[in-house]
Amino acid sequence: MKSGTVYLVPTPIGNLGDMTYRAVEVLKSVALIAAEDTRSARRLLQHFDIQPPKLISYHKFSEKQRLPELLDILKTGSDIAIISDAGSPGISDPSEFIVQAATTAEIPVIALPGATAFVPALTASGLSSRSFCFIGFLPTQAKERRLLLQRLSTYPETLIFYEAPHRLEKTLTELHKTLGNRRVVLARELCKIYEEYTRSDLESLLKDWSVTEKGEFVVLLEGAAASEPDPAELRREVLSLLKAGKKPSEIQTELSGSYPRNQIYQCLLSFKKRKA
Repeated sequence: MKSGTVYLVPTPIGNLGDMTYRAVEVLKSVALIAAEDTRSARRLLQHFDIQPPKLISYHKFSEKQRLPELLDILKTGSDIAIISDAGSPGISDPSEFIVQAATTAEIPVIALPGATAFVPALTASGLSSRSFCFIGFLPTQAKERRLLLQRLSTYPETLIFYEAPHRLEKTLTELHKTLGNRRVVLARELCKIYEEYTRSDLESLLKDWSVTEKGEFVVLLEGAAASEPDPAELRREVLSLLKAGKKPSEIQTELSGSYPRNQIYQCLLSFKKRKA
């Protein structure tokens, strides 16, 4: 018998108008909906006139316990949908265990595109969106959190965190202490009535703390500044490669990951002029 499919269905993070037509159709078609919060799920389903055959709770405390039941349903050929309280399942929300179990059992998993808080926060932040590192919630254990932040301290990418309002000031203080003063953007209550962006730097923000500590926050932090290449080190590397018989084009290719190409070219040119 052909197995059913696991659908990961995003739900709006604040505005019900962000629900996609496809998401509604999938929720209408499946045999079971597993929801992080059944109360908010019922409100959502009622709004879109969706009457599922079965609705069960599926959150971080019940993920493993629910696995046998969900797998049994899938193996009968029935489809199921996973929805979180808001946003995309799997992004700081449950779905990891069912996805791992389903893919191991060669059961299809389809993730629908849709709402997630960090993407609109990033694109509207004013910080670089060319490359970024999404962290989500920091570890609760102090040692794990410290080690992670130390590792992130050299990342040039924009760093993205989720944080609860009652821990926000403490977390920003820790970021300032570990990563230094950087530009920071706080995105609060995205897609809701009180959506708000606060743009500042960590030092100024903490010195004159006036952030409304209500709602859900996305914290976006400027990446580490790129260190200036050492001209003396570049000359040593170029000279070593020239002595090894490398051609200028080969040296350009080999060193381009560590130095700007124009600097490599100028260095090669200086050796050529000296030789002449």
